[in-house]
Amino acid sequence: MNIIVAGGDGFCGWPTALYLSKQGHNVSIIDNMVRRKIDQELHSNSITPIATLEERVAKWKELTGHDIKIYEGDLTHYDFLKQVLKEEEPEAFVHFAEQRSAPYSMIDREHAVYTQENNVTGTLNVLYGIKEIVPDCHLIKLGTMGEYGTPNIPIEEGYIEIEHKGRKDTLPYPKQPGSFYHLSKVHDSHNIMFACKIWGIRATDLNQGIVYGLDTDETKMDPVLYNRLDYDGVYGTALNRFIIQSTIGHDLTVYGTGGQTRAFLNIKDTVRCIEIAAENPADRGEFRVFNQFTEYFSVLELAEKVQKVASNEGFNTNIAHIENPRVEAEDHFYHAENTKLKDLGLEPYLLSEDVIREILRTVVNYKSRVIEDNVLPQVTWR
Repeated sequence: MNIIVAGGDGFCGWPTALYLSKQGHNVSIIDNMVRRKIDQELHSNSITPIATLEERVAKWKELTGHDIKIYEGDLTHYDFLKQVLKEEEPEAFVHFAEQRSAPYSMIDREHAVYTQENNVTGTLNVLYGIKEIVPDCHLIKLGTMGEYGTPNIPIEEGYIEIEHKGRKDTLPYPKQPGSFYHLSKVHDSHNIMFACKIWGIRATDLNQGIVYGLDTDETKMDPVLYNRLDYDGVYGTALNRFIIQSTIGHDLTVYGTGGQTRAFLNIKDTVRCIEIAAENPADRGEFRVFNQFTEYFSVLELAEKVQKVASNEGFNTNIAHIENPRVEAEDHFYHAENTKLKDLGLEPYLLSEDVIREILRTVVNYKSRVIEDNVLPQVTWR
């Protein structure tokens, strides 16, 4: 297949592009390199050193013989996007190209506006581009489990059957997003669903949990292909932050009680889920929703898992509860359905001690790159 991976220089996009290329697909990357610029803005970095995208792609071709085309540009620039679609005529458009950090979207007004303009406008342009240039192209859009929030009923996969005053209907599952970033994802979902209904576009919305892990088989082939590992209070996930904190003698900083429960999946499952969606496209006019996660944990459970592995590796750490910078329920019911991808063949990698140990040992190798001031939260929701 001809597949475009938008955001293909990022944490999820890069290993996805390599994996799809290895399967024999013709892969092109669109990226505006803004994630690298945000590192400079935040005075932060990836623990693992990251080569330029050109160096990465050249190394991939050298090792495998597979070429990946690069288009440097922005999805909010419609003329640029149209030209790429005309040249590539993709059968699938994998859309990772959004500002993905909830804390980043909550820094101030400018960052909230940037997040929503970038994410919502970019996705609208993709919808119009598919309609006008490649109407049979399958949009595979990365959503987030954060769209749902933490309702006191089980979370279904996209839709819920409601009975109200004697009548029944199947409706989009209610959304209770917790940041301006998550709100942008909700706006995307509504726009995509509307476009499918009126234009007959085929789309799969992958409501992804928090991604952990570092490597895939492809990124481990050479240091030039390494994936990024974020750890700061803006882009670093709780698991990554805990692992980094454990290696530098810092307390594992749990927000509030640590009862916040979220869905998770391994980066290896992310790339496989994209492949499954591409190989089993939605029908014309169908807005399909998959909950893309494999298990869920509370923040405190994650800290305890890291503490145990770190101790076995010779790092003695304490768990410290700090004031929660977010506005969220810290103790709540959480149950979500995730059967559709498994029914299509997903065999999950689960969060084992070996996975945590592998990340921790990589961190130890690059510990000199840690900027210790960045391991605590600096953005507040209030």
